[in-house]
Amino acid sequence: AWLKRYLLEYENAFILISHDIPFLNEVVNIIYHMENQELNRYVGDYDHFQEVYAVKKAQLEAAYRRQQQEISELKDFVARNKARVSTRNMAMSRQKKLDKMDVIELAAEKPKPEFHFRYGRTPGKMLFETHDLVTGYDEPLSKPLNFSMERGQKIALVGTNGIGKTTLLKSILGLIPSLSGSCELGENLEIGYFEQEVKGENKTTCIDEIWQEFPSFTQYEVRSALAKCGLTTKHIESQVRVLSGGEQAKVRLCKLINRDTNILLLDEPTNHLDVDAKDSLKKALQEYRGSILLICHEPEFYQDVVNEVWDMSKWTTKVF
Repeated sequence: AWLKRYLLEYENAFILISHDIPFLNEVVNIIYHMENQELNRYVGDYDHFQEVYAVKKAQLEAAYRRQQQEISELKDFVARNKARVSTRNMAMSRQKKLDKMDVIELAAEKPKPEFHFRYGRTPGKMLFETHDLVTGYDEPLSKPLNFSMERGQKIALVGTNGIGKTTLLKSILGLIPSLSGSCELGENLEIGYFEQEVKGENKTTCIDEIWQEFPSFTQYEVRSALAKCGLTTKHIESQVRVLSGGEQAKVRLCKLINRDTNILLLDEPTNHLDVDAKDSLKKALQEYRGSILLICHEPEFYQDVVNEVWDMSKWTTKVF
């Protein structure tokens, strides 16, 4: 909100890369769209760009179909008439027309990610319960917390950066020790955890990354699992570290959707994801039969997914 105000009042030029559509609509007046190694300029906000782009794409596809029809008719005429003396000249002039033609090429369709979370066995009614849990590292980040989560709940955990949301998630999972108190996990949990950022130089390829996780997969299964998440062959064969933030997130989501889970703990999964990936993830979370605890800063993403919002600012020891 602060950044939006700042940019609206900013008198000079700026260039902004973002997948946050409501934000873009508020602050930009020119869109440069990058596709198939081409850069096209559109005047207006993102919604306007989408309208103009859709019209342009439809026109191009219609022109492509007309031209393909004409090409096949010309080729057919040449093939039938080039051998006959009486029609050879006509065939040659049509061949010349074919040779000179500026052939329209359609952009290759971007692979659209399709996420579907697998639901495992049914867990017990109580998923976890905290008893005076105090989270933090050197100093407490939270007051003593007493809360629980039951099967079927879908919860968004919200609040400003640095308030201790990730720390709480990791404490529930037992990845970091709590400063005091405890968190008791329920029966039959199959936890799927999406980490916000994975630090470090990961030199393994995407294929190996998935193979380590699912050794029984064939190479074909690994490749098609990654392709379903919207990654191209080039990405799939690359090292994870050279991928963009959004592509790395898709690799991590790929691990998550190919495992049976009954509770998902997701730490800002929409960071870096493009519009198509975000839409597909939202749909997958809406359809998921398990429970969800989701850290997210995008109300337009989580509002249609969760049935409860927990505000971490009420529990933190931090004073802002």
